[in-house]
Amino acid sequence: MMLDKRVLLVLASCVGSLLTYSVRDAGHLAESQSVLDPDGQLVLRWRVDYAKQRVQFQLLVSESAPVFKWFALGFSDRGDLENADVCVLWTDYNGSEHFEDMHADVSGRLLRDPRQDCEGFHLDGRTRTILFERPFDTCDDHDYVIEEGTVHVVWARGTDKLFSSQGLCLTCITTKNHGFIRVRLMTPVNSPKPEGTQYHVTNKDLKVPGRDTTYWCKVFKLPDFITEKVHHITQFESVITRGNEGLVHHMEVFYCDVDPKKEVPLYEGDCFAPDRPEITKKCSKVKAAWAMGARPFTYPDDAGLPLGGPQASKFVMLEVHYNNPELRNDWVDSSGIMLYVTPKRRKYDAAIMEVGLEYTDKMAIPPGQDAFPLTGYCVPQCTGVGLPAEGITVFGSQLHTHLTGVAVWTRHSRRGVELPVLNRDMHYSTHFQEIRLLHKPVKVLPGDYLETTCIYRTLDRPNATIGGHAITDEMCVNYIHYYPATTLEVCKSAVSNAALESFFNFERNWDNMSISKSSPPRQSYLSIDPWSPLRVSSLHTLYTESPISMQCNQSDGHRFQGDWEGLPIPRIKLPLPAERRVCPKTHNGIQFKK
Repeated sequence: MMLDKRVLLVLASCVGSLLTYSVRDAGHLAESQSVLDPDGQLVLRWRVDYAKQRVQFQLLVSESAPVFKWFALGFSDRGDLENADVCVLWTDYNGSEHFEDMHADVSGRLLRDPRQDCEGFHLDGRTRTILFERPFDTCDDHDYVIEEGTVHVVWARGTDKLFSSQGLCLTCITTKNHGFIRVRLMTPVNSPKPEGTQYHVTNKDLKVPGRDTTYWCKVFKLPDFITEKVHHITQFESVITRGNEGLVHHMEVFYCDVDPKKEVPLYEGDCFAPDRPEITKKCSKVKAAWAMGARPFTYPDDAGLPLGGPQASKFVMLEVHYNNPELRNDWVDSSGIMLYVTPKRRKYDAAIMEVGLEYTDKMAIPPGQDAFPLTGYCVPQCTGVGLPAEGITVFGSQLHTHLTGVAVWTRHSRRGVELPVLNRDMHYSTHFQEIRLLHKPVKVLPGDYLETTCIYRTLDRPNATIGGHAITDEMCVNYIHYYPATTLEVCKSAVSNAALESFFNFERNWDNMSISKSSPPRQSYLSIDPWSPLRVSSLHTLYTESPISMQCNQSDGHRFQGDWEGLPIPRIKLPLPAERRVCPKTHNGIQFKK
């Protein structure tokens, strides 16, 4: 947005025309917004039109933002400017404005797309606003496909005098003039706020440390009105200190799973500090989660998540991830999460079930991998004994890995026939975790099968990455939010003990790996070196063809009755057909607006 006054265009009708809509249209529209830069000078709003399969974007530039003569806004796979797909607004040396659909090459230099898919452009100098729109899928190989899951939105700006945008180098500018955020663009259709008492779980005048990344934990004792009677959480949303929108990256509220009679220290400090009380690590059951761009999470009308009561722990913990790339030491923050709670419990208690892989060192990812898959199985036998005859309704999902996870999805099948995917994020990042409302609730019946796959990238790791709880270990979990609550809390798998022992025996006896028979799996994996392509392939075969061990656990921690060791991996006999791309209408290579 060329914000020197000589090039401002005042288009009085543009702002209201694109981001307002009638009540009649509201059933297929969703809106949200997020701050682009750490200083909060750039705000991106978007409106998703699911009927027309288009997204309308509105960029608001504050008066305190630096002047620029060109601005690029778009998308890339992981937030890099190289190979990004961008819409570029720029002013030439004569003062004329241009708006173009472009893409960056492997070095970050811009090339103009043969077909222009950045549409509906308006520039409003009065409101300091840029507006444009894009189809979800342009079917142009140079363009990013906007889909469900995490989207890395990239931006860059500059003051260069230009005669052409061709060859403009996005990666040649200072770090203050470019960046990216992770958001969920495809948010569900807007829903009204429910009634309930607001309970704030927030920091108070916290002086945020002057380092790049901080995870700050604060333990709270629930108020008496909640501890005396079970309440239902009906909605939660973020409360961000004004001006700190670019600082607060994501937040979670955890329930402290301890004996109701036990006190938990009201710890406040760095989540990874050595003096953090050990008992606070029991504060690990997610009750609420928010990430940049996330809208309020509203429970279905018939369900609420239980909180409090005399038989439950009286403590919760807030965890806030602060992103401070400029290393400022003058941030003061009182952000957190607001819960809506009511003593009038709804028809159903909502609950959370874990599906995927066990938290165990029986699973590992070899080093140097670009895309190594691990899959956890929730087998029909477990849903058969754990779910009621009428099944459960899944309405939300939180996908979870640690640092090397780059994609996660959960497939759903019934009697061998695949049903629509339960949740999928092909651009997943551990730094952007939120509980996501599903666009349509999913019915899971006894005997259904859920298969959760995680893809890991370990190109920069010298040793195997082992399954476990540490942030440097790995996990693969989908926390599904559902109702009515059942006693089935964990439906996760790992490779069987016998199959894993055979693998290590082979590596010891035939490949001369220094693996001790008494070593735990972690040490055995770390003793394997080198991880040759053949060895990596053998490990993958072990995980995909060997029998499995199941954790089919009740909420009290005990397994359901039965022998859960050595079960065969279920197979989806009739998979879903490949998704058909929906492309904008074209004629002779020219795209017409819908």
